[in-house]
Amino acid sequence: MGALAQVGQGVREAVRLLAALDPELGRILWLSLWVSSLAVVIALALGVPAGVFLGLRRFPGRALVATLVNAGMGLPPVVVGLFVFLLLARSGPLGDSELLYTPAAMVLAQTVIALPLVIGVTMAAIQDLDAELRLQILALGASRWQLYWKLVSEARASLLAALAAAFGAVISEVGAVMMVGGNLRGETRVMTTAIVLETRQGNFALALALSLVLLTLAVVINAAFTLLQRSRRR
Repeated sequence: MGALAQVGQGVREAVRLLAALDPELGRILWLSLWVSSLAVVIALALGVPAGVFLGLRRFPGRALVATLVNAGMGLPPVVVGLFVFLLLARSGPLGDSELLYTPAAMVLAQTVIALPLVIGVTMAAIQDLDAELRLQILALGASRWQLYWKLVSEARASLLAALAAAFGAVISEVGAVMMVGGNLRGETRVMTTAIVLETRQGNFALALALSLVLLTLAVVINAAFTLLQRSRRR
């Protein structure tokens, strides 16, 4: 079967699965969204305050911390997967938690991947703000926390970009989640690991169908982020 014929069959298979509300596809899609969304929320909760702090404060070792954050933005996902695997393995520090090959382990791995992106983009966004804006806010009697909140509000367009980048990185990740999740059917199988499995088994039509669903999902979510950015700028 030619490449074009396989793509056509994949499109038809994707339409059939979606039209039939295939329960297996539904479970995979739901788990993919749940794991990635939770990882991004955790990364935002930890990364935005850290990025604001690094963007505003000067302290010994800050350059080293910023360098590590920037390096983490390009950290290979398989390295993250290996680190989390060793951490959660029976012989590891958190082996007694029995989290390996569970969605929680996948969330942890994806959080580690997304966190440097959020911190790095937030730090850059805060640094790019006019320094006089901080002085004006403080001159109005704002507390330190009010200053942080106002600066985050001013940099919200960049923070939405960080959100989109982080979500895109984790929803499309395969190496780390396969290492720590195990790709167990009905438990830890997500879109990317399902695509790898079906491709290995020679089910190219189904693999293409899953790929098209994942691609559509990524486009729709990023389009929503883009529209939200434009509305915020207006």
